[in-house]
Amino acid sequence: MLKIARVAARQRLDAAVPAAELVHSDIPTALQWFFKVWPGRWLPDPEAGHAVRLRRAFEELGPVFIKFGQALSTRRDLLPEEFADELAKLQDHVPPFPGEDAQAIVKNALGAAYHEHLARFDLEPIASASIAQVHGARLTNGAEVVVKVVRPNIEDIIRDDLEVLTWLAQWIDTRVKASQRLHLPEVVSDYANTVLKELDMLQEAINTQRLRDNFAGSALLYVPRVHHELTRANVLVLERVSGIPISNVAELKARGTNMQLLANRGVETFFKQVFVDNFFHADMHPGNIFIDVEDPEDPQYIALDCAIIGTLTKRDQDYLARNLVAFFNRDYRQVAKLHLESGWVPSTTDEAEFERVIREVCDPIFAKPLNEISFGHFLVELFRTAAAFNMEIQPQLVLLQKTLLYVEGLGRQLYPELDLWETAKPFMEQWMQERVGPLAAMRTLAERAPEILEQLPRLPELILDTGRQLSRLESGLREQQASVQKLETSLAAISRRHKMRRWTGAALMAVATVLLWEPISQAFAMGTGLGTSAGFLSAVIGSFLLVRA
Repeated sequence: MLKIARVAARQRLDAAVPAAELVHSDIPTALQWFFKVWPGRWLPDPEAGHAVRLRRAFEELGPVFIKFGQALSTRRDLLPEEFADELAKLQDHVPPFPGEDAQAIVKNALGAAYHEHLARFDLEPIASASIAQVHGARLTNGAEVVVKVVRPNIEDIIRDDLEVLTWLAQWIDTRVKASQRLHLPEVVSDYANTVLKELDMLQEAINTQRLRDNFAGSALLYVPRVHHELTRANVLVLERVSGIPISNVAELKARGTNMQLLANRGVETFFKQVFVDNFFHADMHPGNIFIDVEDPEDPQYIALDCAIIGTLTKRDQDYLARNLVAFFNRDYRQVAKLHLESGWVPSTTDEAEFERVIREVCDPIFAKPLNEISFGHFLVELFRTAAAFNMEIQPQLVLLQKTLLYVEGLGRQLYPELDLWETAKPFMEQWMQERVGPLAAMRTLAERAPEILEQLPRLPELILDTGRQLSRLESGLREQQASVQKLETSLAAISRRHKMRRWTGAALMAVATVLLWEPISQAFAMGTGLGTSAGFLSAVIGSFLLVRA
């Protein structure tokens, strides 16, 4: 906490909120006075902007805060654009720990398997991040691999920092009313779940294998093979692959890569993961994506680091798909209706008013040519609008939004004319026909036909059983309602009795004070008032405590 305070002071984070505004704000009075008498207020305003200084503070506070800032940058529905853009620049540059220590961790984790399977282990790391670092190695069969090693003692450091972040989020949320819209405790909780999953190499191995299976034989995406026999909780061994970093656009163009096809395949890859496989890579920043350009006219994505994976419930997947199709068709009434049906906004929301606000937000956006509209930022504006109607944070949709922003940003970096809408709309309409239309109903019926035929002879009995169960349910509900009513009546009676006792006790205390005032005054006049007053005070306090009880 002292380190956080020191960094905040050095970066002048206090200057982000002018003292004049604090006087009329709803933060606790003690905090208002603290900021008003804070000596930093008399220092010159810092040259760097507020967002820049916040980014620098996260960098100074270390790996966990850097990753938290990265996660926060994806919450564009909560943060001003300036802060989201600046926090997105946070880079996970962490000095490597000694290669000898990494080798010792691998030897300890693998035991005898280390010498049986590893012919070489490179002490110089290929990459170093806050959670783990990566080393090259060669297996005894000649295969080149990479070994991802979790940093020593990093879990304790992460848990300590998460404890501080959680406390800070809860403290701000309970004391600063304006911050409650940000849902800081939920944001920190989601981040904590994410970062702790990154510590488990066994889970990352499972995620990598599943993503590899989903794209087996596909021209869209290649995922390295996992060496499960050499993977442990703190060590992951993968096939070593080579490609051009997606951020190196100049090199991709120099190789003659078909950039339009590459950008479109990125969009297809995203929608396949979300709507076909329901298992999507949720950390698709440039450092985790490479391009295989062995055939420049047929480029293929390579995905690394599958620690963070997103999934949707079937219900959310269905509602999201129907929302997207409704937006493509500019059917705002359907959008409002779907948000209410899904429970994303409270059922008490005025549907007509919600539709009107969505229309006001979307019509100016759709006035532009489609290839100039950012689909990701469009979703951000939608979530920001829905937040005004008390839309609760949906962690699974936040991951989806973050991934879509990455995908669209990378796609337009590769091919600025990318029209994500043109690519996505046919895909979504086909998905809806397959999952929601008559063909989907017939397919489901055909798949469940054996079960239906098996239960058909029992149909009359099932109908009778259902009727009896409904009757019992109705009877149980009536009994429950009667019990609740009886309980409410009892509670009301108890409340009335307690209130009467409190008033009676207060009245008796007042009467006793009036009757005893004269004897006490006389006792003081005679010089014996101390004992009398102490006794009277004890009686008053005891009576007060009894009344409170």
